[in-house]
Amino acid sequence: MDVREREVHKTDEVTTEHVAAARRRKSVVREYAEAIAIAILLALVIRTLIIQAFTIPSGSMMDTLLVGDYILVNKFLYGPELPLTDHRLPGLRHPTRGDIIVFKYPQDEKRDFIKRIIGTPGDTVQVRGDQVFVNGQALVEPYVRRLDGAFGDRAQPTYCGYAYACEPTVVPSDSYFVMGDNRNNSQDSRYWGFVRKDKIKGKAFLIYWSWDSDRHWLRWWRLARYIP
Repeated sequence: MDVREREVHKTDEVTTEHVAAARRRKSVVREYAEAIAIAILLALVIRTLIIQAFTIPSGSMMDTLLVGDYILVNKFLYGPELPLTDHRLPGLRHPTRGDIIVFKYPQDEKRDFIKRIIGTPGDTVQVRGDQVFVNGQALVEPYVRRLDGAFGDRAQPTYCGYAYACEPTVVPSDSYFVMGDNRNNSQDSRYWGFVRKDKIKGKAFLIYWSWDSDRHWLRWWRLARYIP
């Protein structure tokens, strides 16, 4: 083999090595790209159909939920809404009294609200003073935050300054009557009516983070707290 043949052979070997190295680099890049794409897809599926995170921005659910609580909401329980459609997948159960739910605010569906279900379809609800009656029975509510002072008149048994449920009111089918636990500071069904089932996003079930922005500290005792 002469010098020219050896040079050509060597050049061919170098070219082959470069091609193989380029293919390996492309293979690694492709693997990373596929892994990232799958991770993003799974995150979107989980967020859309199973679990979504929300932040509590107001005190309407105190003391059950505080401003700065970060919560997880189970969207699969009631049947998640399919993206870009008006259809839902079958749920595991219907919403029940006592569930804390996230839903589209009826007067502005771009906003999400969180409240507790008080009345379910077919229930008769009445609110007088600080007492709620469901189907004629006084509702026992140990979770309610009751305050004296400026709103003390609302504790009078005859008080009713609400648009809904001053008189016995039947909850329509596929709708729910909801209220905040902080009754003196909650815009809820007493003021704007009922929540339709198809507007419910899911049930709150866990506080995974809680930050007190006023004092600038972590409320560590609230972490991983289950929301019944």
